[in-house]
Amino acid sequence: MDWIAASLVAAAFLGLYELATKHGVQGNAVVPVVFFGTLTAAGIWAGLLACGALLPAALPEGLRVDPLSWREHGLILLKSVIVAVSWLFTFVAVKHLPVSLAGPVRATGPFWTFLGALAVFGERPHPWQAVGVLVTLGSFWLLSWAGRSEGVRFAGNRWVAYLLVGTLLGSVSGLYDKYLFGTLQFRAPTVQAWFHFYLAVLFLPLYLGWRNAWWPPAEAKFHWRWSIPGIGAALLVADYLYFWALRDADALVSVVTAIRRTSVLVSFAGGLLWFGERYGWRKALAVAGILLGLSLIILG
Repeated sequence: MDWIAASLVAAAFLGLYELATKHGVQGNAVVPVVFFGTLTAAGIWAGLLACGALLPAALPEGLRVDPLSWREHGLILLKSVIVAVSWLFTFVAVKHLPVSLAGPVRATGPFWTFLGALAVFGERPHPWQAVGVLVTLGSFWLLSWAGRSEGVRFAGNRWVAYLLVGTLLGSVSGLYDKYLFGTLQFRAPTVQAWFHFYLAVLFLPLYLGWRNAWWPPAEAKFHWRWSIPGIGAALLVADYLYFWALRDADALVSVVTAIRRTSVLVSFAGGLLWFGERYGWRKALAVAGILLGLSLIILG
């Protein structure tokens, strides 16, 4: 599987992650949803590590976690901090916005990553790939604009602002990923395992504070849903393939990130079919534009 194919499959699972997130936080307390979703992913990796320790020959090379120095642990911890803050903003926003709108707003991330990749890594995509990125981003904007029919005005909207902050931090994480995998040559399972362990540690105090009412309650009550562990499981697969793609010497972070954000097609369809969101026909042109942009990126 080359890096483009890996990015495509990662996009599909990322779309499932976004749908599971919407289902998990809708009318629900955000902090425990984030914590238990993260704990699911960390638990899966804990099981794999235990398997590797007891039966080393049974664990495939693609799931082997390398030993790390204290400095390398610190680098992964920094990634976990960036993502933790991004998730808190994003999950709260997704709770209050239609998923068929939240997906496109989050999908503006490749634009910021594209600019960052040009400035930081000096990437130069093929001209057709650059056109594909621009067409895709323009289509995301059109899809967001169509959301006005649902009464969501982006200007001055608190939840859209939260989502933009989360998206910008996600773009910072994307550029940092390129540094970890492209420059430092970390392996995907090593980063993913410790990334989720550190995320669980970071979210634990927030969960305990929520559970013990260390601050005035401002959220709905918590209801367990099957989609909560699905958040962690879907993200595990999506991130593993995404990290794998970034390690390819030919991979361009701007293109990988743009392809990954076509997950909006999955979340858009799920928003209409699963959550009964409206005005799907008004967004059809934007969806067609996303497909065109994706084709240009792949053919380029």
